[in-house]
Amino acid sequence: MDINEIHAILLEEFGEAAVGAAPHDCIDPWIQVAAESIVDVATFVRDDERMRFDHLNDLCGCDYFEPDEKKAKKFDHEPHVEVVYHLSSMSLIHRMKLKVSVPRWKDNAEGSLPEVPSVSSVWAIADWHERECYDLVGIHFTGHPNLRRILCPEDWEGHALRKDYEMPLDYHGIRNR
Repeated sequence: MDINEIHAILLEEFGEAAVGAAPHDCIDPWIQVAAESIVDVATFVRDDERMRFDHLNDLCGCDYFEPDEKKAKKFDHEPHVEVVYHLSSMSLIHRMKLKVSVPRWKDNAEGSLPEVPSVSSVWAIADWHERECYDLVGIHFTGHPNLRRILCPEDWEGHALRKDYEMPLDYHGIRNR
């Protein structure tokens, strides 16, 4: 089953507001999913007999922000963060990618982390992937059973993979630069 067939099924089931008008056709195509629909779509693609996406290979966060003002003028989209879900069906031997895009800051309040519903109830491995994404990119996964840092210490400030992240000069008396 290819991405267009999968998208047609999702479009019929959830509508354009949830899964977009068409998949993004490129070398590695994906389906854009609205944040509020991700748990329902994820559950559907896992359970539907035509898809059976029973394995979450990876979940990662991406920050689309250009801090350099000159380069930002050439940036062809609004700053945002994305959660990318790489899925596989072991039994049907096919793969696909879903993406959820949200503003960099919740309610445009700088420092207020954006929110995406957790899919850890759909794929248990998401528990670890979402914690890593939270820790490094600063995306808050609502409904996550144990959302806390996984790589950085609990008292670490900021999220190191954010494009505007500034490494602290020192941490507990240890010089970082």
